[in-house]
Amino acid sequence: MSAALRLLREADNKFTLQGRGNPAPVTLNPMWHEYTNAKSIEQVIQILGDKKERARVVAGGTDLILELERGVRKGLDTLIDITRIPKLDQITMDEDDIIHLGALVTHNDCAGSILIRTRAYPLARAAWEVGAPQIRNRGTVAGNLITASPANDTITPLMALGASVTLLSTRGERIIPLSEFYTGVRKSVMQADEMLVDISFPALKDTQRGSFIKLALRRAQAISLVNAAIILDLKDNTVRSASITLGAVTPIITHAVEAENFLLRKKLNEKNIVHAAELAMQAARPIDDVRGSAAYRREMVRIITMRGLTAIRDGNEQEGMPKKPILLAGKKWKSESATQMAADKFPDKAIETTINGKSYSFNSGHNKTLLRLLREEGMLTGTKEGCAEGECGACTIFLDGKAVMACLVPAPRAHGAEIITVEGLSNGSKLHPVQTAFIEHGAVQCGYCTPGFIMSGAKLLEEKSNPTHNEIEQALTGNLCRCTGYYKIVKAIEDAGNKNSN
Repeated sequence: MSAALRLLREADNKFTLQGRGNPAPVTLNPMWHEYTNAKSIEQVIQILGDKKERARVVAGGTDLILELERGVRKGLDTLIDITRIPKLDQITMDEDDIIHLGALVTHNDCAGSILIRTRAYPLARAAWEVGAPQIRNRGTVAGNLITASPANDTITPLMALGASVTLLSTRGERIIPLSEFYTGVRKSVMQADEMLVDISFPALKDTQRGSFIKLALRRAQAISLVNAAIILDLKDNTVRSASITLGAVTPIITHAVEAENFLLRKKLNEKNIVHAAELAMQAARPIDDVRGSAAYRREMVRIITMRGLTAIRDGNEQEGMPKKPILLAGKKWKSESATQMAADKFPDKAIETTINGKSYSFNSGHNKTLLRLLREEGMLTGTKEGCAEGECGACTIFLDGKAVMACLVPAPRAHGAEIITVEGLSNGSKLHPVQTAFIEHGAVQCGYCTPGFIMSGAKLLEEKSNPTHNEIEQALTGNLCRCTGYYKIVKAIEDAGNKNSN
């Protein structure tokens, strides 16, 4: 890194210290040595077969990038990007009413899918509860399952739905029930040479209803303290079958078997709901940690199970879930040239990309995050580094039409992509309506977080020309400001939307 870039980065770190309380980490060591944009599943499993533990598939990368930053993944030198492989982002249902999720299906894909919302609602709700829109645009359900944390939200409903995963390697194919997939905290039966290519589960029948409830320390961008998925098959308010799964309270997601058995052939009345919740609490084996005591978690298992069962009984289990959640995503972006370039390997080739309508070619930076590539190679310093963990949203950019956190995207993902940063929002000397509204409403204090807020606001107006107050709040859940109460920020975007619709 040049002396000038070091000084620039140090200046940003000092600014971050004033705005957030902690300097952003300076990562000078390469995060990986070789990066391949895979063109086919066959290419992926061939590389995995050759390199095994030294290679890792990357799709969203929202977990993997942090693991590499923190040194959790040792001995890893090769990343295999599967985001350009066709059809892996599809959600389908076959003739047997089995729903299939491809390896690239994101949390936002699930949250916005009519099929998932109507035939697998607990999964849609859990996917919507993950992180923030920028994280949900990158993070995949498959990646959530593979990370194997008992606090990961989508594992719980998929376990309740009776899901299976399909693993593929050069040795052949394995289909494994999710109930047999996990062996401990962040441990599974998946081998180093295998790729998860499909997630499948039966669609809910007309007589089945389900809910998902998450308890966390805040409403957005928070890991579960406790979560629960409940699926009941009902006839005349009598339970014909029950599936109750609990997250973040045992080393792996677990069924509350005694509670499930108790509910069979019983009316879903107050007395039975209370007793089933007590039995679910007994199935929990949580730990004490800085976020909550074991006793508190056990009690919350009882409470959220009771709430979930009551919501199903009363028919309001979808309360609080927006009918059209804000995704901060534009139309699907497809490029034939990107597909043709998908087999490229880095650092053997330059990263060729389009940023703010201008072509760039980078011969360095392949082993960095996209945030650092933009700032250090591209000298586009409007995109800020606040946390480098996908928490603050200061690094929000548009990648192929979707708002994402640049700090969690590998730099080579820019190859063949279209990127917009805050520098590209204005049209010459004419500012974007959100930029103008921020000035008019004084929606800036220290200013460090402002580019991220503006990017989220601008993408929101593409999705909803005149968003409601609630939709603005949804759009900003991934952006943090330590200076203000957000009132002027929300008002500025609201005003830009009002002018946009006139």
